[in-house]
Amino acid sequence: MPKSRIRKKADDYTPPPKKATNIKLTSRSWVAPVMLAMFLIGLAWIVVFYVTDGKLPIDPLGNWNIVVGFGFIAAGFGVSTQWK
Repeated sequence: MPKSRIRKKADDYTPPPKKATNIKLTSRSWVAPVMLAMFLIGLAWIVVFYVTDGKLPIDPLGNWNIVVGFGFIAAGFGVSTQWK
């Protein structure tokens, strides 16, 4: 039975150059501080609302202050999706 030929890959392949961008956000070092800040702001908002019996942070919102606090926490989770 004849022996099959072995194909050799060309060694002269060079990958195409990367596109240059004006904005360099590849490090993503901003994600962790922003995420933690959102979590802490949301937690503080809810704690202040309960400690002051609903008078603070914004009295006219009433119980919607809880939704605002959880909104900050949800935004923190949204920012966490950018972490690499």
